Amino acid sequence: MTNKRRRLTGRVISAKMHKTIMVAVSTTKQHPVYGKVLKTTKKYMVHDEAEAAQPGDIVRIVESRPVSKRKRWALEAIEKRAHGLPVAVAEADAGIADAMAAEGTGDDES
Repeated sequence: MTNKRRRLTGRVISAKMHKTIMVAVSTTKQHPVYGKVLKTTKKYMVHDEAEAAQPGDIVRIVESRPVSKRKRWALEAIEKRAHGLPVAVAEADAGIADAMAAEGTGDDES
């Protein structure tokens, strides 16, 4: 059985809320008539159980069950740190995988 949840990559723009980050996901589209390339940015509220992400980090988010009124995404991985810290060291310190496993947002959901 495959996991069909959507995954997006974006930049953390705010980490001021408790266990919540704001992630901006930028996409480019071509206008259907004029052909001009347009850049659109959409902001998502993302659940960050371990509070590991910081502003400027590049993160991968995954679709999840509703956590609150506007939160329908969860932090899956931090792909690149904003301040040059190695991601493997930062994830080991934060324990993102342990927090997500305890919450039940792993890939074994159907």
